[in-house]
Amino acid sequence: MSSENRSGALSVLFLVVMIDMIGFGIVIPFLTFFIDDLASMEGVLEIGFWIALMMAGYSAAQFLFSPFWGALSDRIGRRPVLMTGLVGNTVFFTIFGLSSSLWMAFTARFLAGAFNANIAVAKAFIGDISDSESMAKRMGLIGAAFGLGFTIGPFLGGELSSPAQRWDLFNGTIFDVHPYLLPCLAASILSTLSLILAMFKLPESLPPEDRVKVDARNPLLILKGMFGDSLKVIKIPNIGSMIWVGMFFIYGFTIMHAVFILFTEMSPAEGGLGFSEADNGRVFAVIGLNGIIIQGFLIGKLTKRFGSRNLLRVGILVCGLGLSLIPHVPSHSPWLALIVVVILISAGNGLFQPSYAAILTQMAKEEGADLGLVMGAQESFGAFGRILGPLTGGLVWDATVNGTGWVSAATAFHLCGLMMIVAFFLQMRVRTIPKGNPISD
Repeated sequence: MSSENRSGALSVLFLVVMIDMIGFGIVIPFLTFFIDDLASMEGVLEIGFWIALMMAGYSAAQFLFSPFWGALSDRIGRRPVLMTGLVGNTVFFTIFGLSSSLWMAFTARFLAGAFNANIAVAKAFIGDISDSESMAKRMGLIGAAFGLGFTIGPFLGGELSSPAQRWDLFNGTIFDVHPYLLPCLAASILSTLSLILAMFKLPESLPPEDRVKVDARNPLLILKGMFGDSLKVIKIPNIGSMIWVGMFFIYGFTIMHAVFILFTEMSPAEGGLGFSEADNGRVFAVIGLNGIIIQGFLIGKLTKRFGSRNLLRVGILVCGLGLSLIPHVPSHSPWLALIVVVILISAGNGLFQPSYAAILTQMAKEEGADLGLVMGAQESFGAFGRILGPLTGGLVWDATVNGTGWVSAATAFHLCGLMMIVAFFLQMRVRTIPKGNPISD
């Protein structure tokens, strides 16, 4: 592939991944409201559990189906697999918006996660067309697409929710009966446009002659191997400890995902903030923008000055502080305090993620460990945290929301902070990187 074709392919791939992330983020502001409505119709009281199930189901589907899509792309090429994922997004987002029961919504959400499990294929596409010198920079495109998509998606999701209540144009239409269909249709339309773009502008990165040389194992065997490899890596001194640090950080961070909007949608009389879908969309847009600023513009300069180890520690503590403060935002004038809190959370996460990746990479090199194996283990334990976190958050919320004192609606957020403290003390046990290394103390 010529350099001009590579540049064009990367631009298209960037748009495809960004639109995927817009579709993922677009449901965040209204998911809690949607599940609340469906649960009320069915007489279900365990709202936290069902919200957690929707979130954990999506992550579990991505984790389970990633090996399948990766193995399939090795056999038939990257392009058709990426396009299949876009077709799945288009179909299942629409079905989700039309859902009339909790199980219908869960099934649509799970299948959307299954078909959206092809980010690994996008990374493989970049690996196919990149040399060792350009690999890191081009992989950074995936992170940039994530950031932009996660900023735009929640904002659109919030602004397009319940259109019949906001604009006369939608009165007496299907959007009266299905108030969250419009943002889902927006996600489907974006996926369709991305599919058309990929169809005409995205070339294949894996030539037919190279496909016979790749591992064509059964995806179930690949998944089994992932678990076995992860258990081996976790036993390596220092590297294993760092992987546990990442798992507890993600675990604590994703507990918040299940309970944040449950808290903000509560009326001020009950201790919440009384936020609408649009309000929550704007909050998540602030989180995304701050993450882009930290990871896109500041992290390089901060790393040179302070080192990745110090940034990692600060990131954990700052993020944990922000998560713990969420339920203590004053309900009478919440915006200023909440913006400060979510900036703490996104800044902490923005410092932690690249610093953690840099430290883990350096440790793998020092120990002579296979970098791919280490990163695979990190992804596996991270996926476990993303599944366990929402489930924990939802169950704790249901058990404590009506309590007072130490056991109340604030408990789940305090649990987030506790997990960050665990992550902080775990990383303190990791051997210090030698002086002179850019990630050292």
